[in-house]
Amino acid sequence: MKKVHIKSFGCQMNVYDGQRMADILGEQGFEETATPEGADLILLNTCHIRDRAVQKVYTELGKLRDIKTAQKAEGQDTRIIVAGCVAQAEGAEIQRRQPAVDLVVGPQAYHRLPELLERARARRVVDTDLPIDDKFGHLPAPRPQTIRQRGISAFVTVQEGCDKFCAFCVVPYTRGAEFSRPVAQVMAEIERLAASGVQDVTLIGQNVNAYHGEGPYGRVWGLARLMHRVAEVPGIARIRYTTSHPRDMDDDLIAAHRDLPQVMPFLHLPVQAGSDRILAAMNRKHSAEDYRRLVDRIRQARPDIALSSDFIVGFPGETDADFEATLALVDEIGFASSYSFKYSPRPGTPAADLDDAVPAVVMDERLQRLQARIEHHRQAFNHAMVGRTVEVLLERAGRHPGQLAGKSPYLQAVQIETETNQIGELVQVVIERAGSNSLFGRKAEAAGAGTGKPSSEDIAA
Repeated sequence: MKKVHIKSFGCQMNVYDGQRMADILGEQGFEETATPEGADLILLNTCHIRDRAVQKVYTELGKLRDIKTAQKAEGQDTRIIVAGCVAQAEGAEIQRRQPAVDLVVGPQAYHRLPELLERARARRVVDTDLPIDDKFGHLPAPRPQTIRQRGISAFVTVQEGCDKFCAFCVVPYTRGAEFSRPVAQVMAEIERLAASGVQDVTLIGQNVNAYHGEGPYGRVWGLARLMHRVAEVPGIARIRYTTSHPRDMDDDLIAAHRDLPQVMPFLHLPVQAGSDRILAAMNRKHSAEDYRRLVDRIRQARPDIALSSDFIVGFPGETDADFEATLALVDEIGFASSYSFKYSPRPGTPAADLDDAVPAVVMDERLQRLQARIEHHRQAFNHAMVGRTVEVLLERAGRHPGQLAGKSPYLQAVQIETETNQIGELVQVVIERAGSNSLFGRKAEAAGAGTGKPSSEDIAA
């Protein structure tokens, strides 16, 4: 078979898209390979969320050009594809800067890969249209063997695009307006995954809790109702979703955390900043107090829930007082984990034209302080698990012989020592110690260990 190497950058949606492109190319006789050397087709699935991510793509393309040249000298015709959000935003620039690229395809057009590859035999092709047809209806279903090879956890895109237009964000321009897949289409995919051994499903979207898919009889379903239906699928033991916007966290979704045992007690809910002045400048449409009240409601429904978030430091005009408000919010909420970044102006976004840029040295210092505070709370949360019993879904072999690795309900990596192969099983694990990035434990032998639910004091430590 011909070989294809696919490298995805960025978010979970790119991981999902990369897998679906592999499914498409598999229908064309391509087999995935882990390295670009020797590949007949090399595909970069890219992220445009920050400038650093974009520059990584151009650096990678320089390396791939050299591989393509070397393989051509040996008589092998290698083609390079750039897909994803950098392709959507910078298609012409990619062609200008890197002539070795044969095809540029945006995230809403990759279902046309076979046709585009055929066209690219004659000339270089750029397809960054935002088509009105549903690409998901054109994607082939992965083979059961392929699903099993990918493991017992899977991402399923249920929603794409965003209508929020945060001032810093390129998503509305690279992914387009909000689109929700029909319920029947989503459920068919999840049932297919479950039939091939998938037990842990993460529903994903740029603004996933804005999901409004067409259900039976033309009725619109929200994300909570969809999750109730997913929870009925035999074999699905765990349900998660990401990424959410605070404005779309409705009562039904909060209640689903209380009522559905399959919905894990971990929620990624980006706030971005703790200053109302900066939140308004970002066009986030919520205040810090709105966020606090929302968290209170969620914790009332599910007291053991853990939260993670996203933060941007150095947004234009951010003062010391604004930044201190962000630190205060971090301490008050006590996030179990978070992602944090320096502001990166993205061409075409409203914030890119703002004056009053924060000096780079100030952004660096603020980011270091914020990350230290986030890490303090993450470690406190992890160490609070020591001595408790948690349910772990074992996913794969660990780093060392006799070790298996899995995830806790709170998305923590857990390693256990065991003499039996229990991959794919949910096991009760007593946590014995917390490392820098993983928890370590042993299978529970008898009742009497503490519960796997951290207290409210642990969560906000």
